[in-house]
Amino acid sequence: MKVQRFSKIGFIMAAAGSAVGLGNIWKFPYMTGEYGGGAFVLVYLVTIAFIGFSVMVAEMLIGALGRKDTVSCFEELASPKKKWWKYAGFMGFNGIIIMTFYSVVIGWILYYIFLIFSGLPQTTQEAKQIFNDLVSHQILAQIFFHTVSVIIVGYVVYRGIKGGIEKINLILMPALMIILFGLLLYAFSLDGFAKAFAFMFEPKWEKLNSEAFVRAVGHSFFTLSLGMGAIMTYAASLPKEASITKTAFIVTFMDTLIALVAGLVIFSFLFQFGAKPGQGPGLVFISLPTILHNFGTLGTFFALLFFLALAFAGLTSAVSLVEPVVQYLIDRFCMSRTKAVILISFIYWLIGIAALLSYTQAWGKVFSFFGKPLFDLLEYTTDSILLPLGGFAIVIFVGYVLQKERVKAHINRPGEMNDLFYKIWLFSIRYIAPVALIFMMLNLMGVIKL
Repeated sequence: MKVQRFSKIGFIMAAAGSAVGLGNIWKFPYMTGEYGGGAFVLVYLVTIAFIGFSVMVAEMLIGALGRKDTVSCFEELASPKKKWWKYAGFMGFNGIIIMTFYSVVIGWILYYIFLIFSGLPQTTQEAKQIFNDLVSHQILAQIFFHTVSVIIVGYVVYRGIKGGIEKINLILMPALMIILFGLLLYAFSLDGFAKAFAFMFEPKWEKLNSEAFVRAVGHSFFTLSLGMGAIMTYAASLPKEASITKTAFIVTFMDTLIALVAGLVIFSFLFQFGAKPGQGPGLVFISLPTILHNFGTLGTFFALLFFLALAFAGLTSAVSLVEPVVQYLIDRFCMSRTKAVILISFIYWLIGIAALLSYTQAWGKVFSFFGKPLFDLLEYTTDSILLPLGGFAIVIFVGYVLQKERVKAHINRPGEMNDLFYKIWLFSIRYIAPVALIFMMLNLMGVIKL
């Protein structure tokens, strides 16, 4: 069977598609305004350089050297006495756990795309009622759109690297950028644009506290899809002559740029009519549709474009979450791609139904554990424990386990880092990133209070 490889541009778009997810569009803009605007952006850029970018290079390096699934990469690159490092490769299963609730959210977005054609909510109260009714009562609608999400993602992964993953990212990532930059051009003409720019970029040093630093570290890590094996699996199909560092820089730049553009678009619309910025799903599913109603027919068009952009961002990320486990089943159990996709899709589809039921009024108590809905429990477990552990395993493996000569030979080769940048990167991988990840994980788990 011929091994499929990404083209250089195909890999960049696929890696960017993995990195650019729903968090870029509703999480990063809010954090920027909440934690000091330009001050937070400055801190974020520093942390993404020394942590996000550094860990991405390290994860890509493991994939590029191992050329297999995540478990096999760790197993083959470790010394004979340290084969137990293969268990770190099970970070690839983090993506499937995330997909159990991520697919449900994509389903909400698909539902809203169809809802737009029946008219946007006129008041915040109406918007809240629509969203709460969907989450709490419309079980069949949620299952239907969750299923549609599973089928789309499953079909793309089934088509493989060239015919599926690369192709969809070459289409959806440019489409996502065209939509967001088109909306940005219109936002320039609004009075609310100046307020949005000030909200996101004017430095407010008084808001820059210790919590802001932790949030910056966390988002610089999570936004690049690190610690779940997605980037590692993609890098295993990267052309051998491709530059890891240049590719990682482009992906990091695109990820940050899209987050900033999305923030300017969202807040320009909100401030145009004096609305207060909300957080998370409330911002996207409640505040924004209400505001866009004031634009009349044009607002309906903008809402459609925006939710399409959200769907594109969600689907490209979702594909990268499923591929690592599918590749694992193919490599380790000689399973056909068709069977692997069907098995994995069915598992996260089924758990996803339980997750969405945990938010409903009728079944919430049944699918709640330890006082938390299953949806929240799955999200907390991945965000606070599994992904930081995956990232920690990556930096420790590359920084201390993988042969230094092998690391330097690849990272310090022509077209990659020069000697100075290599030393800075290695210092970050060995000292800065591990400490930051441990501190972040302890904070997210509530062990350290800020």
